[in-house]
Amino acid sequence: MPASSLTDDIKKRSTWSVLMGILTALLGVFLIGYPLATATIATVLFGWVLILVAIAQFVFALHSQTIGNFFLKVLFGVLYGVAGIALAFFPFSGIAGLTALLGAVLLIHAGVAAAIAFKMRPVEGWGWFLLDAGASLLVGILVLAEWPTSSIWAIGTLVGAAVLIDGICRIVLGSKIRGIAGTVQHLGAT
Repeated sequence: MPASSLTDDIKKRSTWSVLMGILTALLGVFLIGYPLATATIATVLFGWVLILVAIAQFVFALHSQTIGNFFLKVLFGVLYGVAGIALAFFPFSGIAGLTALLGAVLLIHAGVAAAIAFKMRPVEGWGWFLLDAGASLLVGILVLAEWPTSSIWAIGTLVGAAVLIDGICRIVLGSKIRGIAGTVQHLGAT
């Protein structure tokens, strides 16, 4: 394959990546703009995933080699099923529960990240872990201090922010790749 054809193909693919990044970023902005709807959709989707996992657990239970494994898998299937049904069919109550869980997970993450930061302390870049710990601690406290009213915005806003950041990363990476391909093509032409 000639080099010009290869660089043209890379530029075309990176353009599509930039366009997908723009669409993803716009979706992230939309999700942030409607956090309760985003949280509701995410909660219902998560509920259905748990229902499917429950069904799989029951199928796996039928293939268990021992009675102990059978009952353990049935127990997990029931737990997943109950949680999934609660989230899928009662999403507003599920959002409140997931928000409290999110706040607790953020606090745990803050503790773990701080421990990693101080363990890495002489190594360059340890401060980024400490910054991560501080941000997680701040958001976790904010979510839990305002709970249950934080349920209205927390999950939807954080999901939207994650989608927005993913879109921005796609745009930046696609643009960089496109620029590098253009430079290679220009150098090959001279």
